[in-house]
Amino acid sequence: MRQSVALRGLLGVLLMGLLPAGAPRAATVLRVAYAGSMGVVMDRHLGPAFARAEGIDYQGIGQGAYGLARLLAAKALRADVFVSITPGPIAVLQQAGLVDRAVPIASTQMVIAYSPRSRFAPALRAAAQGQRPWWQVLETPGLRFGRTDPATDPQGQNIVFTMLLAERYEHQPNLVQRILGAVRNPAQIFTEPSLLSRLQAGQLDAASSYRSAAISHHLPYIPLPDAINLSDPARLADSGVQLQLRLPDGTPETLHPQPLVFYAAVLKDAAQPQLAQKFVAYLLNARGQALLRAQGYGPAPDHAH
Repeated sequence: MRQSVALRGLLGVLLMGLLPAGAPRAATVLRVAYAGSMGVVMDRHLGPAFARAEGIDYQGIGQGAYGLARLLAAKALRADVFVSITPGPIAVLQQAGLVDRAVPIASTQMVIAYSPRSRFAPALRAAAQGQRPWWQVLETPGLRFGRTDPATDPQGQNIVFTMLLAERYEHQPNLVQRILGAVRNPAQIFTEPSLLSRLQAGQLDAASSYRSAAISHHLPYIPLPDAINLSDPARLADSGVQLQLRLPDGTPETLHPQPLVFYAAVLKDAAQPQLAQKFVAYLLNARGQALLRAQGYGPAPDHAH
């Protein structure tokens, strides 16, 4: 037995000797799961800048925030940090015992992004300049509108809430049906990471978007009134708007609009908990906030969820 242990030890020394001097060790990796609309700011700016400063590797995972939260809760996906929009996906992880506290890092508002290559671009531009009603342009026959799945992505829910609020504000009954069709209309629904890429490629004429994402992707957009763009918590609190939705597992749920605030949380099963804490602190410090502002993100409200 002693001889076999000694032989194994000798073999290990010999194998180590085969590695070239100064061979690099496997780098430490920070895994950040984030709301898919944040792809540009996370994967091109915040993630790489933090990785350079810490001498580590960064891996971003961007999808619809509810879908990501459910994968993390089911342990089908592992990450160190989760960054969500609206408190809903955070609540999924709190119920699963994976998150204690999330901190607000930024905010945004709903807009309608459009393709400058679209044949409808002149009409969409007129709507952006307030010269035509935005909803009227979106009803134009043949206009291809894109959005995300409300069952897996907050943005998919938020465009429905925006349209429901617009029915009242613009005095346009049945606007949801007229522009979106069914709540989960397969002709309009795409994954969040691909939605604005399709718009840039001219595969869509217009799409639901956050102002931050439209700016990050250098896309023109139609700003929407504060009464419907989900940026005003006071308006949302007594709006009375709700959405009946069946989740992917068949569970029925009644949803209410929430302010468009981004939250960051360290996961309790993080492989790199100290780096995760550092990354969340980085999102809140002057450098991280400057990168967020440069990509169109607004300031966060001063409270934690």
